[in-house]
Amino acid sequence: MLLAMLSVVACAAWAVLATVRLPFWRRIPRLGGEAPLPDRPGVLAVIPARNEAATIGAVVRAHASARYAGDFRIIIVDDHSTDATAELAREAAGDLKMAVLAASPLREGWTGKLNAVDAGLARGLEFAPDAKYVLLTDADIALAPVTLARLVAHAETHGTALVSLMARLDARGMWGGLLVPAFVFFFQKLYPFHRVNDAGARDAAAAGGCMLVRRDALEAIGGVAAIRSKLIDDCALAALVKKSGRKIWLGVAKDEAISLRDNRALASIWSMVARSAFTQLDYSWPLLIVTVAGMTLLYLAPPAIALAYPLHENAAAAALGLAAWGLAAATYLPTARVYDQATWKTVFLPIAALFYMLMTICSAVDHARGKGGRWKGRIYGKDRAKRRRERRPHASDTA
Repeated sequence: MLLAMLSVVACAAWAVLATVRLPFWRRIPRLGGEAPLPDRPGVLAVIPARNEAATIGAVVRAHASARYAGDFRIIIVDDHSTDATAELAREAAGDLKMAVLAASPLREGWTGKLNAVDAGLARGLEFAPDAKYVLLTDADIALAPVTLARLVAHAETHGTALVSLMARLDARGMWGGLLVPAFVFFFQKLYPFHRVNDAGARDAAAAGGCMLVRRDALEAIGGVAAIRSKLIDDCALAALVKKSGRKIWLGVAKDEAISLRDNRALASIWSMVARSAFTQLDYSWPLLIVTVAGMTLLYLAPPAIALAYPLHENAAAAALGLAAWGLAAATYLPTARVYDQATWKTVFLPIAALFYMLMTICSAVDHARGKGGRWKGRIYGKDRAKRRRERRPHASDTA
């Protein structure tokens, strides 16, 4: 009876996701080829970099190859690197209008990345005073020569204040192939792109590796100081911009933006996810329990019930489990194809879900031990869960 009930619930849930919420998995927005602009506004790129010697040269050279007729300037902020990040950036600059500066000491309540970005924006007031747009990107994201022009064309043509692209992540190897497409799929489910891009919907999200934002829109929300402590800063920025009444757009890159971060090792993906997974749950243990239970029901129970048929011999439960498993694979297929994955590999989505569930639990444990939010030698989540618990008793708190 229990197996049949679990199978019915899981199958019904996937049927709803596959039909009623059809756009979340069928619509994968791409950056279009809008008509060239007669007037090409100035753009200032701000790139925070901390110990990025392995990638910074390639990233700078990619920016130098940008085919953009407007004024384009770059500020790289060396965030207290202990390697040759700054020197390699200067060597790769060539004729690019670029400045490299050292980040100010990390301020209380700021993440290192946003502290560096803020320093870059302040320097940009005199380095690129007339720039209409700010390109916020990472030191391990390489943009194609046409990307900047397309980002600006989209923003100008559609009146969009924030245009963002989810960079193509490295999906090589067993772990990259298993986990990277699933990462994008889960992001889509959490932040349905069609709702993010709908001005009438409250959903807001962005991908921090490639964000073009109007300078006046950024200033109107208080600059990056408004999100200075946020670990998931890209989505926090998108939420504030959309809340201010401006349009945002989020799409998935094909080759317009490519991450140079090597994901062939499990540790690379694990650290990326575990850093902020518990933050996504607002440091809530009850929400963690609900999340684990939900993922178990949706992703793990169907294949387990189907494959265990020889043990329980409940044909109806096994059939429904198999149907739910098939629906999950079918909804995953469009995202898997973005990463050139073979159709048959979609059946391994439950295994990927298990790993992401474990990463989320690991993230929660790290926060409980005072080691949450670890990134590039810094720990950011140390006091956040404590502050969240202190706020919880206050019913009037709606932050």
